[in-house]
Amino acid sequence: SKSILLDKKNNFNINKFGIKIYSQNNEDGIILYILKHIGIKTTKFIEIGVENGTECNTRNLLENSWKGIMIDTIENNSAFIKKEHVIAENVNNILEKYNVPKEIDLLSIDIDFNDYWVWKAITVTKPRVVVIEYNSTFPPDVSKVVDYDPEGGATWTSYYGASLLAYTKLGKSKGYDLVACENAGVNAFFILHDEVVRHKINLKDIKEIYRPPKYGDVWDGVPRGWALNRREMSDI
Repeated sequence: SKSILLDKKNNFNINKFGIKIYSQNNEDGIILYILKHIGIKTTKFIEIGVENGTECNTRNLLENSWKGIMIDTIENNSAFIKKEHVIAENVNNILEKYNVPKEIDLLSIDIDFNDYWVWKAITVTKPRVVVIEYNSTFPPDVSKVVDYDPEGGATWTSYYGASLLAYTKLGKSKGYDLVACENAGVNAFFILHDEVVRHKINLKDIKEIYRPPKYGDVWDGVPRGWALNRREMSDI
């Protein structure tokens, strides 16, 4: 197995240490790599969008004595997964309902549509690390987001979520720095700026961090993401 080691020059590079245990891609190893750098304070997490919890970003933490809340809209038999329809207007009330502490180590959001707006709305807890699905259809110099729709869900087209630049700007407004994307072009990773400074993490340019889609439609032998949707996403 790959060792989760600190680089000697602190050349923060998650892509060397991706491991898939319960995650969709290599998020399990990346999360461990980040926590190795910044340490663990609370062993608490929240994940919004887990389906039945067998393939998600926090299951590995749960299996290793962490405590947290998994949330999804589907019915399930798990004691750990709460059935809720999370939108921007209710996310704080839902988190308070389950007594989520004011500080947690990790927040993961993957709800296939309103991810940007839900993260923007969260105020009742301050995660040290945020993992969020980004729309890698858009290159790193484009800032786009879906129009908010509380009934919105997966379209399996390019009309979903937000571009990496849009998330980077939102993160900065909430006190976070973009630190990495995993190689499949699905999830972006953010760390609280105070932690970045404290642990001397070297930040890279967004153009170096961005990863194109390795999923969806294949054109000329290259994955291009989900099918293009004629509906325009909004500049932000």
